[in-house]
Amino acid sequence: MLFFPAKYKTHNEISQINNLCCLAKKKNNHLCYFERERREKMGIRIGGQIEKVNGKELNYSEFVERYMEKNQPVVLTGLMDDWKACKDWVFDNGKPNLHFFSTHFGNSTVQVADCGTREFTDQKRVEMSVSEFVDHWLENSVQEHCSASTDHSNGHPVLYLKDWHFVKEYPEYLAYTTPLFFCDDWLNLYLDNYHMHKDPDTFQENNEISCSDYRFVYMGAKGSWTPLHADVFRSYSWSANVCGKKQWLFLSPSQHNLVFDRNMKSSVYNIFDDVSEKVFPGFTEAIWLDCTQEQNEIIFVPSGWYHQVHNLEDTISINHNWFNGYNLSWVWNLLLRDYNEAKEYIEDIRDICDDFEGLCQRNLAANTGMNFYDFFIFITYFCLANLVQLCHLLRDCKNPTWSSSTVARHLALNLRSLRNIAVKINSIGGVAGSHGFLDIRETLDDPIFLNLCVGLERTFGMIHKKQSFCFDTKKDLVDDLTSLDIIRTYGSQICTAKDLVRFIDNAIAIVSGINSEIVLPSELDGA
Repeated sequence: MLFFPAKYKTHNEISQINNLCCLAKKKNNHLCYFERERREKMGIRIGGQIEKVNGKELNYSEFVERYMEKNQPVVLTGLMDDWKACKDWVFDNGKPNLHFFSTHFGNSTVQVADCGTREFTDQKRVEMSVSEFVDHWLENSVQEHCSASTDHSNGHPVLYLKDWHFVKEYPEYLAYTTPLFFCDDWLNLYLDNYHMHKDPDTFQENNEISCSDYRFVYMGAKGSWTPLHADVFRSYSWSANVCGKKQWLFLSPSQHNLVFDRNMKSSVYNIFDDVSEKVFPGFTEAIWLDCTQEQNEIIFVPSGWYHQVHNLEDTISINHNWFNGYNLSWVWNLLLRDYNEAKEYIEDIRDICDDFEGLCQRNLAANTGMNFYDFFIFITYFCLANLVQLCHLLRDCKNPTWSSSTVARHLALNLRSLRNIAVKINSIGGVAGSHGFLDIRETLDDPIFLNLCVGLERTFGMIHKKQSFCFDTKKDLVDDLTSLDIIRTYGSQICTAKDLVRFIDNAIAIVSGINSEIVLPSELDGA
């Protein structure tokens, strides 16, 4: 087991350790120096490395079985060869072409983190243009080169451009293609069509969370870094290194309590600090997985894995956050936990508050990025969209070129996951208020919902290598679902989580009765 002693705190020292480890392994000396250090000092315990796999030798089903279902991280190679970003944004020597960004995207306003200044649980953020950020980067690089400095100690802060909504801002510039393994992305598909917040008291037209996406570009000089965290919504994420090198340190969800205080309220900010054993008593027991991500490698970050990331070289990366039927429960569990914390925080004003529940939900949306209303509408839309795919499967199942069993299993998993979440929402009393109401007839007649269905169908086409459906008119969409007689029999409104559960059960019962070839798992009955 490799051990990073507590005294190794700077990013360059971490890089030097990695290089020495590689040399040590080559010489078969089993890292004796570091083992001696481990006995002398407490620090970070490294229990293993993240697996690296050639993405060209992996199919989608294998990726799901080995990594997505098991919620395990992996580094994938060979998937970025044809990316425009890898040509335009990088010089032949592997260095970032910062002039290209100033010339083509310089007027964009971006969020930049000051890596040397903590603000609450994150790094301090400032706004500047891309041109200003590049000027700062280049100026700092020149001064560092002139002074032969290797630790950025020239008095200037190390800045890290984060969360740049590049795709939304430049949709015509096709910088990359999302790898097949990450295409089943409900979060960004939804935000391409809808705002996250339906509550008029929460939604603001210029609110970044409610009207944008979770596709980002990150840019940072050597020495920039991101503190310990788990990803937004407890989503999956993927991060592709267009240039540069990163070091990742991962902690599995089963050990996340070890980096929290005794009350599970605050977590360690920087694992290379002198972490207080009194405040974080379990920290030294944590066993980390280590990964050095090279240029043109993509790392898959599963749900709930805490991680800290250091740029060992000047780096540009493309990052997506996303979730689907496989990790939807992680999102709900986070929302429920954050809701309970938000409610507890303002419990003292319950008696004098006219709309205590509404205030809790607004605070949840502000802190977490969505609330119960938003999430319920989200899962309802995707329930309907998956049922539309199921209806098309029913219509097209005689087509010998379509492996209906594979598609049906995927649809069954999605609907089972959605149903399970609806059951959990119902178990806590459902979603109060009118914001969760959804009229099925109106939804099926909505061109925006049609776009959502087309996007989901396109995803199925890529994943399962099947011929795409042709939605010629909205009538096709309406007829497919209404032909099952669900709406006329059980009504057209979904107002509560209980309604959604009943709607899914009835739809599946009718579909299974029409065509026995479409087999949906019996787990639905016991959810």
